Amino acid sequence: MRIGIVTFPGSLDDRDAARAVAIAGAEPVMLWHGESDLRGVHAVVLPGGFSYGDYLRCGAISRFAPIMTPIVEQAGDGLPVLGICNGFQILCESHLLPGALTRNASRHFICRDQHLRIEDTTSDWTCAYAPGQQITIPLKNGEGCYVADDRTLDELEGTGRVIARYLQVNPNGSRLDIAGIRNERGNVVGLMPHPEHAVESLTGPGVDGLGFFASVLQSLLSRARP
Repeated sequence: MRIGIVTFPGSLDDRDAARAVAIAGAEPVMLWHGESDLRGVHAVVLPGGFSYGDYLRCGAISRFAPIMTPIVEQAGDGLPVLGICNGFQILCESHLLPGALTRNASRHFICRDQHLRIEDTTSDWTCAYAPGQQITIPLKNGEGCYVADDRTLDELEGTGRVIARYLQVNPNGSRLDIAGIRNERGNVVGLMPHPEHAVESLTGPGVDGLGFFASVLQSLLSRARP
């Protein structure tokens, strides 16, 4: 399986995402933001960082990158897409996911190992986890506060589209302690913490993040079976 990782100007975690993909057992394919060809990848990761310096709003310029045109189109046809941190912001700006990520309630950049609870295991990116499983992965953001209107939040809750919540402490003020959400189909997931930094026991808080990348392989392989 080939998983594309998009590099935007200002991306910081694209190489980390590629390493996580490789450790999970897939082939990472680096995609440049100025391209418009996904090169036949089976899934896409939009990594963390500060694309275009976070000018205007985080992800507001990246949504117009040429590579986003086929990503948006193919996501509509079921292509698995994971947006991590800045990638989550880009997914919201591209209207692949509802809501927005705003300035942390503390008005400070936060970097910490964060406890999460996996709420939904039906998505392409969480199916390798157990419902209610608690994991710890790094969090690092300045604009990580997830907000949406009450109607959208009710819909996310009512349809089981909150894939992860913050545990013990809400680090950025996100409504309903939301750390990540999915689209209705379950192929598009946005997550504010960084699973790609928790795939090896030598670095980070452990290997709890590897499940996101193992999940998409499991999902893709299940589709490929006759």
